[in-house]
Amino acid sequence: MYKKLIPALCLSLLMANLIPTASAAVSQAQANRLGNSLTPFGAIRAGNSDGTIPRWTGGDITIPEGYEGTGDHHIDPYPDDEPRYVVTADNLSEYRDVVPDGAAAMLQAYPETFRLRVFPTRRNHTAPDHIAENTRRNATSASLVDGGNGVQDAFGGHPFPILHGSSEEKAMQAVWNHITRWRGRYTEREFAEVVVVQGQFRPITMRQEVFFNWNKEGGSAETLDNIINYYLSTVLAPEQYAGGGILVHETLDQVKEPRTAWGFSAGEVRRAPSLAYDAPIASSGNLRTVDDTDVFNGALDRYNWEYQGVHEKLIPYNNYELSSDRYSYDEVLGDHHLNPDLTRWELHRVHVVEATLREDARHLYHKRVFYIDEDSWNIALADQYDDEGNLWRVTMAMLKNFYDMPGVWIDIAAYHDLKVRRYHVQGLVNETEGSRVFRDEFPGKRYFSPFTLRRRLSE
Repeated sequence: MYKKLIPALCLSLLMANLIPTASAAVSQAQANRLGNSLTPFGAIRAGNSDGTIPRWTGGDITIPEGYEGTGDHHIDPYPDDEPRYVVTADNLSEYRDVVPDGAAAMLQAYPETFRLRVFPTRRNHTAPDHIAENTRRNATSASLVDGGNGVQDAFGGHPFPILHGSSEEKAMQAVWNHITRWRGRYTEREFAEVVVVQGQFRPITMRQEVFFNWNKEGGSAETLDNIINYYLSTVLAPEQYAGGGILVHETLDQVKEPRTAWGFSAGEVRRAPSLAYDAPIASSGNLRTVDDTDVFNGALDRYNWEYQGVHEKLIPYNNYELSSDRYSYDEVLGDHHLNPDLTRWELHRVHVVEATLREDARHLYHKRVFYIDEDSWNIALADQYDDEGNLWRVTMAMLKNFYDMPGVWIDIAAYHDLKVRRYHVQGLVNETEGSRVFRDEFPGKRYFSPFTLRRRLSE
């Protein structure tokens, strides 16, 4: 009917205002700020005015004495650092402007046990030179596609180191920087995840292998074939679940081509078509949705996005003690949250992004607020709200500098449900043989094929 009333040109202009289109890349003059007034990855190089956030001076790849190499438990490179102050429920009002809403809600929910030990800020994120070079190239070529549900003309670095365009475009660009951030080329680890109910838990031990096709040596935007990474996770214990797991091919544009996933157990491999959005993860006690994994992953199409600017906030950073083999799971896990005496918070600049559920979409979370580290583009914290506007769940990504990668990445992720007063933790390595292993070489794409997986399971 409308086509009869509105000329084709006017219709196309109308639709252009309703549906986000590809955002133009920044100019070369803007990109030249990278490595100068900005870090090579797009953060403000300078510190803040009162000196509580220092100047970025190149990151830190210093290997502490005694560290034996990739895969070993990390040694804290800052053992002499002391807390600058501690935020509690009693003094929250004094620091409220730098405490994210989710962390404030945790302080109020658990006033006797939860606190934020705030240490000197260490801006130690860095990445290999080729990631910095790719990031600079991406700045002048990358754009959003499909209403923000994909990225084109980018590879092997942050696609949008300098956010630009509308508020919605900036928000989506920041989230895509998180999704495609530097995490090495190939990594594997053995870790435990738990659901903690009144201090009681039973670890599930898993092996995880990831090949980041986005960072493939010699690759390009043209050879990605819409695959960001290949992911394989296998349950090792307890015995009744051992041998099961999941294989995922993570796509760059998940609306055009949804991720493909296969679940496997007892020698069988089957497609898992519903592994997306708010589908619950059974091993999390249904405290984590599929798109909660890695704090956020997957398609952006169910939300309206708004960029709220750069703010100074306290976020978990350089959490070496939490993953140390000097502590047991019993010492790390409290009744309602991680042991605050082993956690480290720092003041950093973060990009704040708000996602509000579209009227025509369905999801468990009506609103989500993400706090994205300006240096590494990791989402450090996420606040999730229910349909009535109440803060429901709080996700904390315990970041640290993996000096063997090198770069800052999530080590442990904790998912708190304020309604049922339970929490789920993913990434515990205290009682395993080591931490993540980083390699430049990988077994090959065929290793992550369901057909190859079937053959291995039948052997």
